[in-house]
Amino acid sequence: MLIKIATVLILLVIVGSLFSALVFLLKDKRGSDRTVKALTMRIGLSIALFLLLILAAHFGYIGHTL
Repeated sequence: MLIKIATVLILLVIVGSLFSALVFLLKDKRGSDRTVKALTMRIGLSIALFLLLILAAHFGYIGHTL
């Protein structure tokens, strides 16, 4: 259950980062790098979530239950 909660929370943070990048893209007119930082954070979180799910499956925290 903890893995499911962590996954949902990380997904919400990823979506929040994506929307903040959109807001920064629309609002910043002078070439600020806040959009790039928000998108970089989103990519890093996505990779971390992917690795977390792979490790959780490897150690049996998620997967098929019989």
